[in-house]
Amino acid sequence: MSDFTLFREKMTAANVSEAAIRAFENNYQALLRKESGMIAEDDIKPAEGVPELDSVTKDGEAFDPALLAQTVVIKLNGGLGTSMGLQKAKSLLPVKGDTTFLDIIANQVLHLRETTGAKVRFLLMDSFSTSEDTMEHMEAYADQDLSGAENIELMQNQVPKIDAETLEPVEWPKNPSMEWCPPGHGDLYAALAGSGWLDKLLADGVKYAFVSNSDNLGAVLDAGLLRYFAESDQPFLMEATRRTGADKKGGHLAVRKADDQMLLREVAQTAEEDLGDFQNIDRHQFFNTNSLWIRLDILKELLDQANGVLPLPMIQNKKTVDPRDKTSTPVYQLEIAMGAAIESFPGSGAVCVPRSRFAPVKTTSDLFALRSDAYEQTPDGRIALLASRQGKPPVIDLSDEYKMVDSLEGLGMPSLIQAEKLTVSGPVRFADGVTIIGKVEFINDTGETKWVAGGTYKDEKVEL
Repeated sequence: MSDFTLFREKMTAANVSEAAIRAFENNYQALLRKESGMIAEDDIKPAEGVPELDSVTKDGEAFDPALLAQTVVIKLNGGLGTSMGLQKAKSLLPVKGDTTFLDIIANQVLHLRETTGAKVRFLLMDSFSTSEDTMEHMEAYADQDLSGAENIELMQNQVPKIDAETLEPVEWPKNPSMEWCPPGHGDLYAALAGSGWLDKLLADGVKYAFVSNSDNLGAVLDAGLLRYFAESDQPFLMEATRRTGADKKGGHLAVRKADDQMLLREVAQTAEEDLGDFQNIDRHQFFNTNSLWIRLDILKELLDQANGVLPLPMIQNKKTVDPRDKTSTPVYQLEIAMGAAIESFPGSGAVCVPRSRFAPVKTTSDLFALRSDAYEQTPDGRIALLASRQGKPPVIDLSDEYKMVDSLEGLGMPSLIQAEKLTVSGPVRFADGVTIIGKVEFINDTGETKWVAGGTYKDEKVEL
């Protein structure tokens, strides 16, 4: 049985901050105690009375420059788009022409600065995998004060993988970098504290943080939400949205019966006998969009009270030290989720936002939709659905031939302004002038690439 000394020595030698070491120790001790993190259905009740966004904000609400001056926008930017065949930050993918996710985010911040006169702060939470490419890309914004690690980068920590047999730091001399892993986006709190950014922001009068994923272009700083958060005096506000059948395996919002504290329950925290209730989207109606509003002064107080560590539920992942070699040493990777902090902030709350604020790009189908004419780039730098679509994005279903980003390059792009659903099965190429209306399916079982001729296709199944 291992004590924590070996981990502390390894992390100290790698210049990991004390805040991150303590957070990892908290998770490691939970592993030793064999904590399951299970949340029983009998101990919780559904989250009810979650206010709708339009009940707490007004259409066209203008930003209060005084509030903006107290706000930092933090984008989680640690993920590589490996599932789509990328070896760099997913945020560097072009979305419209040559404009990337990062460009769109930067333009939003610049637009706010220009139109309000407030110097909105901006941080990218990078990982060791995304930092170099990201900082290089942001050099294009040097003249607009949006470049340089010292100005805009919050580095995600790294933590040791744990040898599943000895419970000591795993050793892998073949590739020592594989001895480390990211601790999940819940590392945000330790990273803010350990990097000095939390103290620096507070010293500069920054009180509110809006945090979201860089691949979620629906998550933009909203004037009404900022005002509501400030006026509510809540320490922590989660943007939740209604679960659909497609979300029943994802975590949901609930309330602990013992003290009426909001919490998140993931499927890994649910016993088998409670899975029916977990997946009941009529009972547990809301899930976390991973867009959060945080009072930084209260975060500082909570960290000071708890010896620098927010007590977040530990997520235990069983893997191998080399993820591509299933015969390599079995390890535990310990992670924490950012949204789980909702239970660490007494008096935290949630607001139910429309699905348009939750539009992450997880697949090439998502990216294909965003690149289409169903979306436009607005004057304030956002990528938004055309108003004519009334908030309903086109559903895209591309077959496995299109799993990698490169496969989209020769596919062509039909007009999707009036499309409800586009299904593509098999190797297909769209000629210029293809318009999709309603639900259309193209099927090619021949194995040879077939062209879809220009013209309008409406509510039909086309075999090529």
